[in-house]
Amino acid sequence: MPIYTPPLRDMQFVMHEVLKVSQDLAALPRYAEADAETLNAVLEAAGQFAAEVVLPLNPVGDREGCQLDPVTHEVTTPTGFKAAYAQYVAGGWPALSCDPAYGGQGLPLVLNQCLYEMLNAANQAWTMYPGLTHGAYAALHAHGTEAQKQTYLPRMTSGQWTGTMCLTEPHCGTDLGLMRTKAEPVEGGEAGSYRITGNKIFISAGEHDMAENIVHLVLARLPNAPVGIKGVSLFIVPKFLVNADGTLGARNPVYCGGLEHKMGINGNATAQIVLDGAIGTLVGQPHKGMQAMFVMMNAARLGVGNQSLGLTEVAYQNALAYAKERLQMRALTGAKAKDLPADPIIVHPDVRRMLLTAKAYAEGGRALAMFCTVLLDKAHYHPDDQVRRDSDDMLSLLTPITKAFLTDNGYQSATLCQQVLGGHGYIKDWGMEQFVRDARINMIYEGTNAIQGLDLLGRKVLGNNGATLKKFGKLVAALVEQEGVNEQMAEFINPMAALGDQVSKLTLELGFKALANPNEVGAAAVDYLRVAGHLVLGYFWARMAQVALQQIAAGSTDPFYAAKLQTARFYFAKLFPETASCMRTIRAGSRSLMDTDLALA
Repeated sequence: MPIYTPPLRDMQFVMHEVLKVSQDLAALPRYAEADAETLNAVLEAAGQFAAEVVLPLNPVGDREGCQLDPVTHEVTTPTGFKAAYAQYVAGGWPALSCDPAYGGQGLPLVLNQCLYEMLNAANQAWTMYPGLTHGAYAALHAHGTEAQKQTYLPRMTSGQWTGTMCLTEPHCGTDLGLMRTKAEPVEGGEAGSYRITGNKIFISAGEHDMAENIVHLVLARLPNAPVGIKGVSLFIVPKFLVNADGTLGARNPVYCGGLEHKMGINGNATAQIVLDGAIGTLVGQPHKGMQAMFVMMNAARLGVGNQSLGLTEVAYQNALAYAKERLQMRALTGAKAKDLPADPIIVHPDVRRMLLTAKAYAEGGRALAMFCTVLLDKAHYHPDDQVRRDSDDMLSLLTPITKAFLTDNGYQSATLCQQVLGGHGYIKDWGMEQFVRDARINMIYEGTNAIQGLDLLGRKVLGNNGATLKKFGKLVAALVEQEGVNEQMAEFINPMAALGDQVSKLTLELGFKALANPNEVGAAAVDYLRVAGHLVLGYFWARMAQVALQQIAAGSTDPFYAAKLQTARFYFAKLFPETASCMRTIRAGSRSLMDTDLALA
């Protein structure tokens, strides 16, 4: 069975030494008591739960999958999943960062991010059951009526009920304006009550036996709704109807019509959901469903990036352990383990390349993910209006990067770590091939990574003439100003500063090209996101190197800091230069893609 050690030391390094989150949290009255000692204690307990309770179930879930009873439409989750969820609820973990007004503990979101990184590393399929509930909770918290909040949020906060998002239909995925699910007012029923009819597919955690009720958030069309995305409304459709006193009532006709047979995440029930006149209540204003659903979708996009972050870390840990023990050939510079018949494969340069790629993407991605959750808290709770707006703007820029860059890197890292194991990486007993299969979905759902690229370049950058990108550029410029004359930082600062200038020029070029030919944006989007992703990760790696150098200069002999510098050097030397090839392909334009009718005939 795969191993996993929660990366508490690295989490604490990013949280306390690099981002200094306590300083940001101190400005938010709701987190006045969230000191470093409290944060560390929660991290330790979360890591213990992930490693001891959830990790052992990962191969079980992959092997058994979920079982659907075609008569009752009930789904049974793999052995141990339900019991682990009961422990999760008993430990108060669902309530960690939820609003105290609805029974939450009110702790900072950065703690929830760390909890879920560790849970995803231990078992992504299991983690998706409680994980999706957070997005549904956020959408209802932002757009639900007070009555809806009082009915649903306390039970979602406690983990008594779970949530889903029901968007995709058999004929439409990303283009939700094509959806056909309809909502008709209930004659003689309560105001805002509708009968929902339609079919949804690919609904993660759409049916299961782990909680007593499932709260589906469903997109559907009202009668005479405008055509396209402007005619979509959002509805709460619970598995069991809820009585006025909060108890469960009759079974709602929303059920699982089938389970998808998938490449990975087999322990999660990816359901085909049939709505056969199910009772639902409107969330927010008619025809404004996407506004409410985007709260959940953005939370999910950050969550999916976190899923791949967890998989990157656990794949790296297992590949590293294998590389230290597997004997194969001798080092090119001569035998290293002279008392053994061969050297451990970790002596070979290309094995180190693969290991360091995963390590660099895990540690850099962790800094980005934590930074985003701090922004989210500041956007919601900072007393200064301008800080809230700036934080929200920055988060909107970083969300597609977090989703796409971290998931691309996660799949690449899992594949490289599988390669480290050689033939054993292809064998189920080692667990590595499951990481590869599980990681693949993360590049697809919650908006494919190409869609994230279009969102970043088209909406978040060109859509406001680069204003938000310039805000991130100010962070880069401030670090360059601070460390530009420090020779020890030159290998980190110089390439980052150069790329910042190059991205500014490239963005201007693309803006002019797009005016003449919109296909230029589509052709450039994926590569542009890779470039932007490296600019962002380069910034965080430079900050981590800065802290490591400061600690060493202050006399620290902790090998953690020397290791951090070595990883930073690898990142800038071997991974960061990807930006050059991406910028070259961006400048090649769209013609070689679009002038291909004969090639694709």
